[in-house]
Amino acid sequence: MAHSLIGIVTSDKRDKTITVSIVSRETHPLYRKQYTKTRKYTAHDEKNEAHVGDRVEITMSRPIAKTKAYTLVKVLEKARGTVELKEDVNTVVEEKKVGADEAARAKRAAEAEKAEKSEGEEA
Repeated sequence: MAHSLIGIVTSDKRDKTITVSIVSRETHPLYRKQYTKTRKYTAHDEKNEAHVGDRVEITMSRPIAKTKAYTLVKVLEKARGTVELKEDVNTVVEEKKVGADEAARAKRAAEAEKAEKSEGEEA
């Protein structure tokens, strides 16, 4: 029987290719501390049926490309949903910059008013 693995699809951007992450818990031989190890495998997906977040089974095959030596057997569980950002990060940064500039202008205007009042009182 061929070597098969079960993992989560982390990328499906390439045509007929998926990246599958497989997470395992291992114990350090000397310190006996458990740690998480994540391995990434590139697998061939002929029908482009797997998408990000899906739980899939892949099996070892002949080398298909330089880094691709696994093929998709089946999609075990479809992803339940994805989270998307509503705002573009750059717009938020620009808004913050504009806000900071306006605050600096207001501060300079207040200092100028204060200086004018103190000059008017002295005269």
